[in-house]
Amino acid sequence: MFPVYRTSQHVCRTVTALIAILVLSVLSPVSLHAKKKKPVPAKTTKEELKVQVDTSKLVWPEPPSLPRIRYTSYFAGMKLEYTTEDKKPKQSWMDRLAGGQTQDEKLSSKKFPYQMLGPYGMAVDSKNRLYVADQKVGAVFVFNTETRDTELIRNGFEAHFAMINAIAVDDDDRVFISDGKLAKVLVFDANHKIAGQINEGLVDPLGLAIDTERRLLYVVDTKQDVVFVYDADSLKPLRKIGKPGKNHTLTGPGEFSLPTNIALDQDGNVYVTDSLNFRVEIFDAEGNFLSQFGQHCDAIGCFERPKGIAVDSDGHIWVVDSNLALVEIFNRDGELLAYVGGPGRSLGRFNAPMGIAIDKNNRVFVSEQYPWGRVQQFRYITDAESATMKADREKAGVGKQQDAQKDKSQGQGNPKDTSRLSSPAPQAQ
Repeated sequence: MFPVYRTSQHVCRTVTALIAILVLSVLSPVSLHAKKKKPVPAKTTKEELKVQVDTSKLVWPEPPSLPRIRYTSYFAGMKLEYTTEDKKPKQSWMDRLAGGQTQDEKLSSKKFPYQMLGPYGMAVDSKNRLYVADQKVGAVFVFNTETRDTELIRNGFEAHFAMINAIAVDDDDRVFISDGKLAKVLVFDANHKIAGQINEGLVDPLGLAIDTERRLLYVVDTKQDVVFVYDADSLKPLRKIGKPGKNHTLTGPGEFSLPTNIALDQDGNVYVTDSLNFRVEIFDAEGNFLSQFGQHCDAIGCFERPKGIAVDSDGHIWVVDSNLALVEIFNRDGELLAYVGGPGRSLGRFNAPMGIAIDKNNRVFVSEQYPWGRVQQFRYITDAESATMKADREKAGVGKQQDAQKDKSQGQGNPKDTSRLSSPAPQAQ
């Protein structure tokens, strides 16, 4: 197609028409924009953050079985304060010219609250405060579980940390914090002031547990493949469980290969996650080996990377597996009774779970680290509470009907009934 050449007269008429249109648009803005709608005001930040989730239905096992675990809440860091007014930030002409932050933005950036990035070990004190050691932030978050107010024990301020791992709290609310890089356990009083430290014999301390009745502090040394036992008051070494490993190759009963965490039951029995042996080892209060359970596979009921461990008031053993993204619950014979989680970021699921703590009120706290830090809170329903619930259901005449539904659902491949988590006493082997 060939180009069309226009005469100069045609061009002049075109330019004149364009000028006329421009003049009309300036002189008659109302007629040209009469149908333009006003912009819809944007939602406030507070409204956008509302998430409608009925957490009362997050229970394990699923209905029609009796629930034994309920989801209750989560912690992510210090409170974030959001304004309900959609104010335009004040900006000086110099800020606009330079393209920099407004004065309001500068102030808010200085006051931005701490958020968790890499939470690991946890403990709860007598005032129901939850302590969380965050390895990436380099601080201990102290949450009031009722008001959600938060305090901090920070590196470079209240203490000097390098790589904090686990936390234990005694009956005087003294706080014990293990630091793997500094090769010590730091001791704080109830007011979070330094009160002492333990470094004798330690190389890479990780898991902590304290026996308040016998006044014993247990410290897992991951690199040495042993558990050290100290006097909780004098902080002097008393004995050790296991023997120093040889490049994490020991596999015998009572031996460890890269142990990580530790927990105690009400009788003072000791439970240790032995990660490279993919098992849990159990000892009595004197350090004598009792039993072990666990095997390596990627199925539910096995271990791939066992981390945190805790024992509830009925003696069930809760084990966090970081690779499986599960919390698995066993009796002392190693029989799987229930499990919680699975990979994901939705409530009740986990990404890289690490630590676990169970307090005297049967609240269960699980820390996870990826892609950002979070501690999820659950409520364990005890054997006694479960028995009462079952009796109430039967009294109401719904027991037989739900049992029939349960049998039908189990035939479709659902988990077995965990309405009562039995827990036989450990026996020496």
